[in-house]
Amino acid sequence: MLRAILALPFIAAQTFVIGVLAVTCGILRLSAAGRRLGVAWGRAVLWTVGVGVEVCGAERCPSGPAVYAANHTSALDIPILFGHLPVDFRILHKRSLYLVPVLGLYLYVAGHVGIHRARAFRARKGLERAAARIRGGTSVAAFPEGTRSPEGTIGRFKRGSFLLALEAGVPVVPVSLCGVKRVAPGGLRVRRGRVRVLVHPPVATTGRDTGQAEALAEEVRRIVMAGCEAA
Repeated sequence: MLRAILALPFIAAQTFVIGVLAVTCGILRLSAAGRRLGVAWGRAVLWTVGVGVEVCGAERCPSGPAVYAANHTSALDIPILFGHLPVDFRILHKRSLYLVPVLGLYLYVAGHVGIHRARAFRARKGLERAAARIRGGTSVAAFPEGTRSPEGTIGRFKRGSFLLALEAGVPVVPVSLCGVKRVAPGGLRVRRGRVRVLVHPPVATTGRDTGQAEALAEEVRRIVMAGCEAA
């Protein structure tokens, strides 16, 4: 816990400085520079808390747009994805994050995908707009559990991000974030160590309709879970 407490001021400063630069890039439509800043932020946060990352299966990432679905056990999952998922992506997030200073403005100007969770109609419209963006070439990363699992187990994957993939007609790429609970067991506790980002082969959506979203979600959950268990 002491390590995390001592690291907090550095992480806050990194987030503010890189966030302001990333917002500027977003306003100026410098998407490549904004992406590099996102990578720099993720890696800086992980370096500060002493967490290294190994990426396995990067060659499995499709060349075109896809929905990347990862398990979620810790706040570290976000810098892990930003710093080490080897594709250009936008993250699927709840719209309430737009209210967070600097972070919210960054998410908005950088084109990350905000969804209304509390209102079904707005959530549906948001998914339709996101599907159109994916068809236009934008990959999306999501945590289908919807919230962090404090026990480290992998909960039920909600259907929203899989509906998105089905409507856009793009594959789902399961991503296992392995060993995160060992380095971040909960609260402010963070230990030095290494985690693994395991990218699995894409799961095709061709020939499936939106009525199969639940089945697709469970199929991907089992792949992600098996990857974590084998690590």
